[in-house]
Amino acid sequence: MPLTKVLITVKSYPTISSHYDEQVSIAGFREDGVFIRIYPIPFSKKTYDEQYQLYDWVEMDLARNTRDFRLESFRPVTPDAPVKKTGHLAAGDDWSERKSIVLRTVYRDLSTLIVEAKHEAFYTSLAVFKPTRILDFIAEETTREWDSARLEKLQEEKNSGRVFEQPEDPFAVMKKLPYQFSFRFTDKDNKEITLPVEDWQLASFYWKCLKKHSGPEKEQKAIRDVRKKYLMEYARSTDLHFFLGTAQAVHATSRQPFTIVGLFHPPVLPSAIQGSLF
Repeated sequence: MPLTKVLITVKSYPTISSHYDEQVSIAGFREDGVFIRIYPIPFSKKTYDEQYQLYDWVEMDLARNTRDFRLESFRPVTPDAPVKKTGHLAAGDDWSERKSIVLRTVYRDLSTLIVEAKHEAFYTSLAVFKPTRILDFIAEETTREWDSARLEKLQEEKNSGRVFEQPEDPFAVMKKLPYQFSFRFTDKDNKEITLPVEDWQLASFYWKCLKKHSGPEKEQKAIRDVRKKYLMEYARSTDLHFFLGTAQAVHATSRQPFTIVGLFHPPVLPSAIQGSLF
């Protein structure tokens, strides 16, 4: 079969809310502009850090993931086959090439997106969303360890042989974030919304910031660094869009199944910045 060319725009951080083989995925755009997710993918910390870079063009032999009713879900035909990188879409010219692919379909009100997510004709589970106004970026303390009971259930699923055997267990390799980070914003209907950010890039940035600080206040210092980047830099100084996605386990049952799985933040001239803070 012909290989599928995908522009990678999303790398997820491990989560225990769904099937074992969905724990780590990537998402991106095919050449025809369709937004797809890919799982399972071979996970090792080194591979995930280095091989899957945002805005890389890669070629993969993909098939619809029939274990998932969400139409955007695909799987590698051979999960351990090497991924062929064919190029990188640079950020030059104010991200014009990236925008030509990413911004073909943009949602501006969450209610429409939720209707599509629940409708069997669409089951929309990935979307580009433009917030009207960023109100805040929130850090809330949460549990510091992975839920042991859920991990046991996922391990049972893995041991059953029904899922792809990962070279490394993402929960053993990656620490759980001790904070949940969220954006509070409004959509075009002036509806106030708060959505968590579940993104590899944010998590990596938090751990990097934490490493450079010391002392009893190091976590709060790291949080201030993250807030500065996401609230002051991205929200104020870029044409910020969200990549929204759902988890299979909650897509059908949750009234609002979306989380922010990545950011798209092309630069804009100061006079053209959309929206405002507070």
